[in-house]
Amino acid sequence: MSAAEVKNLPQNLPSGASDMAHIVLTFDNNKLASALYGQFDENLARLEQKLGVDIRSRGNQLTIKGSSSAAEQARRALDNLYGILQKGTDIGQSDVDGAVRMAIAADDQLTLPTLERKGKVSAAQISTRKKTIYARSLNQDAYMRALERSELVFGIGPAGTGKTYLAVAHAAMLLERGMVERIVLSRPAVEAGERLGFLPGDMKEKVDPYLRPLYDALYDMMPADKVERAIAAEVIEIAPLAFMRGRTLAHAAVILDEAQNTTPMQMKMFLTRLGENSRMIVTGDPTQIDLPPNTKSGLVEALRILDGVTGMVTVRFNEGDVVRHPLVAEIVKAYDRDGKLARGLGVEG
Repeated sequence: MSAAEVKNLPQNLPSGASDMAHIVLTFDNNKLASALYGQFDENLARLEQKLGVDIRSRGNQLTIKGSSSAAEQARRALDNLYGILQKGTDIGQSDVDGAVRMAIAADDQLTLPTLERKGKVSAAQISTRKKTIYARSLNQDAYMRALERSELVFGIGPAGTGKTYLAVAHAAMLLERGMVERIVLSRPAVEAGERLGFLPGDMKEKVDPYLRPLYDALYDMMPADKVERAIAAEVIEIAPLAFMRGRTLAHAAVILDEAQNTTPMQMKMFLTRLGENSRMIVTGDPTQIDLPPNTKSGLVEALRILDGVTGMVTVRFNEGDVVRHPLVAEIVKAYDRDGKLARGLGVEG
């Protein structure tokens, strides 16, 4: 049996309630069904809150009542989550939220690169030996598919959307599969003006504070001992952007994070490092530029200059893609509103 058996049950509906639906799902594995519901049915309660439906559980059977669209979205979300559980991956509240976002977007979602309408939620995924990550929003889905098929991908958007985390995960997957020979991770150390000599310690100790988010993502994807060995063997290289000059990076997955803090010259230098059989991923948030006043952002300029270049894909995230604490999305929205208001008043924002 498939993940769930769906029955649409006829019912006597009051006048004006013709848009209401009644869906029954029957799951084929009681243990997975229990994990799907969550402790004290907390996952079902979250779906009810997010979609405005009523979900009742009885053993391995669920009954969903609500508007036709909301009930169908709940069915899609549950089907998606059950599929994740069938693959041996646990789910939490963030997975439930992601499944809801994907289910709501499914009606309008287009499958890349064929641009065919999807009849069922089938989130893109990145699998390493340590964990499997599923897309939690429509833009994450597009981003992960772009990473699979394109040599140069720009992931643009606010903090918390997963653009850097997914880039590192994809690079780790490519390394594990032998599709690249090494990973190169870089960020501009803009706070130190790329002049790191005044900081204490050896070079690794000087640059580590700026590159910590990249380390964190790596350790989440790969066992710590393998990460350490790969760094020692220079299979994984983590270095500030200044160290990229004069190199050709072949057979590598190359990531530039916080790219909004590059100058145009630095960005051109980085992009022209792309070598044979390499993948390059550039991530950044043009609204969070920390460069000195009157200094152009290399990211902003590159997006303008390279628009339409064959082989390059740009995926733009927004506050709806924030997968951290829900409050982060509200913070992003508030700052975005304030920025738009300031620009409308003719004030630098």
